[in-house]
Amino acid sequence: MLKLICKQLTGPEIAQKLNLSPKTIENYRYKLVEKLNVRNTAGLIIYAIQNGLVKIDLKKKSNW
Repeated sequence: MLKLICKQLTGPEIAQKLNLSPKTIENYRYKLVEKLNVRNTAGLIIYAIQNGLVKIDLKKKSNW
């Protein structure tokens, strides 16, 4: 799910992709924030980059 967040998918889009309810996705996002000890979605993205879960290409506009 973290990779999908980094791809800028919305909660409902992630829910559809994973065949889950949007409420479940928001609960998962909240649990990720708690577990990874970050403050918000931006913190989740920073965590993903710092830990090599996603790679970025600064030359492209959409690089996830």
